[in-house]
Amino acid sequence: MTSKNKTLQLLIALSPLIILMLLLWFNVGYVYGDDALSGSNQVILILSALIAAVIGVANGTEVATVFDKIKSNVKDTAQAIYILILIGGLAGTWLISGIVPAMIYYGLDLINATFFLPAAVVISALVSLSTGSSWSTTATVGIALMGIGQAMGIPAAIVAGAVISGAYFGDKLSPLSDTTNLAPAMAGTDLFTHIRYMLYTTVPSLIISLVLFTIIGLNYSKSSLDADGILEVQNILLTNFNITPWLFIVPIGVIVLISRKTDALVAIALGTLGGLVAALLAQAPLLQSLGNGEFPMYEVAMRSVYGSINIPSENPLLAELLSSSGMSGMMGTVWLILSAMAFGGAMEAAGFLATITNAIVRLATGTASLITSTLVACGVLNVTASDQYLAIVVPGRMFKDVYRERGLAPENLSRTLEDSGTVTSVLVPWNTCGAYQSSVLGVATGDYFIYAFFNLLSPLMTLVYAWFGIKIKHSEKSEA
Repeated sequence: MTSKNKTLQLLIALSPLIILMLLLWFNVGYVYGDDALSGSNQVILILSALIAAVIGVANGTEVATVFDKIKSNVKDTAQAIYILILIGGLAGTWLISGIVPAMIYYGLDLINATFFLPAAVVISALVSLSTGSSWSTTATVGIALMGIGQAMGIPAAIVAGAVISGAYFGDKLSPLSDTTNLAPAMAGTDLFTHIRYMLYTTVPSLIISLVLFTIIGLNYSKSSLDADGILEVQNILLTNFNITPWLFIVPIGVIVLISRKTDALVAIALGTLGGLVAALLAQAPLLQSLGNGEFPMYEVAMRSVYGSINIPSENPLLAELLSSSGMSGMMGTVWLILSAMAFGGAMEAAGFLATITNAIVRLATGTASLITSTLVACGVLNVTASDQYLAIVVPGRMFKDVYRERGLAPENLSRTLEDSGTVTSVLVPWNTCGAYQSSVLGVATGDYFIYAFFNLLSPLMTLVYAWFGIKIKHSEKSEA
């Protein structure tokens, strides 16, 4: 194929992506703003998928191939969708049972506002390291940390950035994490070599993140809630709920189950059931007061799983914290993921993803540019395919032989795949990870983006190492 033809094919492959980005820019920036995820962005993703499919069919792709790939993508995300729906139920039952209010109550006693943000990073990192899952971390301690931070007067976007930074640090380094196992498998190295090699870029990124969050926390050393304000919040919680440390049995049990490699769906389902049991045992008067009809406790317990629950409070902060939309609140995110899978499937079936990534590979002339190209490829896949696993698998397959031919040890590739493919997925609103975290934490991706310091620093740290030749290991054959 001539250079002119290659350029034309690349422009054709990029056209659906360019259209998508322009439409999203206009939709979010000028029309809907933060409300864009309520449906308009989903429509744009479906429209862009249709454009990609039409262009692909015009270039010789079979219509059946496009539909088969879309169906395959949807099938691959089925577990993520079910987890998302169940977490909606978990959030509702953990609210009505008093689990989240108890976490907020005791957290206000234990954590100082000045050091809350770095503490949130560390707590999230430790839980994620033990469970191997950033998703489970945000769904458990993340929800509680959001409540504590907001009760201290810290903006939700900053708290979400701290929680996500810690959660993805643990996700990257935990031997239990699926991406931590997937990246070395794609690159051709072993798990613990991969983890050791990631420490060079991951630890400095975390340290810088902790410093930045500590500096930000100094602005909240005199929290908008003084001692009397915190006491007022705690008294309101005590008035509405039976606060007891025994409620922590449920979240601790979920974390233990996940750390023992119990399937996430099973662990979260059991956590939801545990929340219901705790609500019936510990919060019976509250359930009675909120319910209607002949079986008020049953009605409220059921509604906490699937629908909206609001605990009345004259305090506007607590009125927001003590509310949940249950499983129904996750439907917009499920819709977003399904729409993104349609776009990614159409792009992949038409061969556009392969064309774009091949073009990126051709730009790599030296070691630094090769690592840079890998980072870019992972980012492009997170935007176009909307899935972090594809952002690891596709570049991993494409670059594996190139790294070997240039005498680079495979752990260079595995580290780069994680430093971009894993951590940047949460920064894309329509990626499964971005959609999930935004929905669970209740903060738009565009709002927490700038505060997810660890996720922004990880790829930058890899670029610094690459261009300055720091810790770039060559294969034994090359060294010899």
